[in-house]
Amino acid sequence: MDWNAAIEKNREALKRILAALVAMAGLSDGRAGMLPRHLHRAVLRLLRPAEAATRRLVIVAARGVVVAPPRPRKPEPGPPIPGKPAGSAVPSGARTAMRRLTLPLFDTLRLPRPRRPVASGVPRICVPGFSAPFPVAPRRPPAPDDPVDPARLGRRLAAVASALDDLPAHARRFALWRVRRDAAGAQTKNCNAAGAQNRNPRNLPHGRPRRVWPLRPGRPPGWRRRPGHEVYEVLNNAHGLAFWALEHPDTS
Repeated sequence: MDWNAAIEKNREALKRILAALVAMAGLSDGRAGMLPRHLHRAVLRLLRPAEAATRRLVIVAARGVVVAPPRPRKPEPGPPIPGKPAGSAVPSGARTAMRRLTLPLFDTLRLPRPRRPVASGVPRICVPGFSAPFPVAPRRPPAPDDPVDPARLGRRLAAVASALDDLPAHARRFALWRVRRDAAGAQTKNCNAAGAQNRNPRNLPHGRPRRVWPLRPGRPPGWRRRPGHEVYEVLNNAHGLAFWALEHPDTS
């Protein structure tokens, strides 16, 4: 199978779809005005499968990519010593501004979450005979023409565009995660074989849950039973290629 031809064919299709979504959202000229809710939801409905398809192209592009083992991470800093000046902290706003736009390597897992309660009333404090309860405005459901800020939508579109423009760099990101996953799995086996003499959870490789599979079980995000857009066909093709690449890694 010609993997490069399959990747290029789906990449060009996704770039066309992404350009249409940017124009649909009115972000092609760089001005991000408010979008009506129905248009925002329409763009988001097509952006989800485009993100999932791009993520799967990254997995396919990482087939056969070999990277050097990562350097060991620095130990976590201990509690501050009294009387010693602390290091200069970076404001949260600056950290957000310095963070690059990158496409997530993993699908979001569908975990069971408790339903959020909806407030059906508000407390109204009054003194009988002196004051009356203030009127409560009726709760209005979201309207299709309500204005929605497209800033987050624009950042997600930019992340997909960055991944499509430089698939090899994102493939190296995935290959590096794969090396770290294999190293953590080998370390876990060694600890289990040695009896895990050190029971400190901070020293164990499985002290916190780790992803061992980048794709979520079942259908990919944004999948539709009755596809009515080109993006769903691209998603189906990329999903099959990604599963084949994960189950049959290139060991040459």
